[in-house]
Amino acid sequence: MSDNRLSVFKTYKLYVGGKFPRSESGRVYEVTDSKGRWLANAPHSSRKDARDAVVAARKAFGGWSGATAYNRGQILYRVAEMLEGRREQFVREVADAEGLSRSKAAAVVEAAVDRWVWYAGWTDKIGQIAGGVNPVAGPFLNLSTPEPTGVVTVLAPQDSSFLGLVSVIAPVIATGNTAVVIASADAPLPALSLGEVLATSDLPGGVVNILSGSTAELAAPLASHQDVNAIDLTGADAALAKELEIAAADNLKRVLRPQAVDPVGAADGVDWSADPGTRRLTAFLETKTVWHPTGALGVSGSSY
Repeated sequence: MSDNRLSVFKTYKLYVGGKFPRSESGRVYEVTDSKGRWLANAPHSSRKDARDAVVAARKAFGGWSGATAYNRGQILYRVAEMLEGRREQFVREVADAEGLSRSKAAAVVEAAVDRWVWYAGWTDKIGQIAGGVNPVAGPFLNLSTPEPTGVVTVLAPQDSSFLGLVSVIAPVIATGNTAVVIASADAPLPALSLGEVLATSDLPGGVVNILSGSTAELAAPLASHQDVNAIDLTGADAALAKELEIAAADNLKRVLRPQAVDPVGAADGVDWSADPGTRRLTAFLETKTVWHPTGALGVSGSSY
């Protein structure tokens, strides 16, 4: 083999609607490691890319929310399988993105794989936790069941490019929502590579859409978008979060505020390695209540 062989650099692309487009703007920006060394050029997504991602997420919502919880769990577990098979690639990318040693990056990747398995196990159980039969004083009962909210914009954590990313995406789709994800602005490469894993994991196109670029530039039109039902502000700083909350109020989006109630311990204020609990699973669920007669018509005991 020739010593003069040229390196084949990876071209990172967006993940929208199950496909891998470049940004429609044609823009890219340099991604560097913790020491300022060039790693790759990442697509600099535009507002048009964000709108396209919402269209793809809405198109996918009916099929994904209508799938059985068991089937969604199988697919999330398949994501974990595929990640396990590409473990070395993600260890390298996480190490570069977060300035970690290989051993620490390996621990992060393993935790991310385990996090997919965790949420895969919850898909057919959260209904029992978040729903139930309610006691009513009368000849009827009502049943409360959780249903997905719809299209959720997710601002991924800025300082946890992979474990934090998985921790905010997995619960959104585990409960039947679809997602438009804005990757960490400075460390988007693990997120863009995750799109390649999702594309080969039986996840229908459009269920997860991944954009890279300026968080503030992309989040603003998504927060005000009338076809986005909810927004997770984890990756926003305090000033941006306030601005986006105001925009989100226009169509009464559900809003998950950043960091304030998360356990503190990591660089961005959140210990992503901690037990995630069920808070993020229930954050983007609506409760539907159905009333039903029991058959008793009166105190005399008559019934029909």
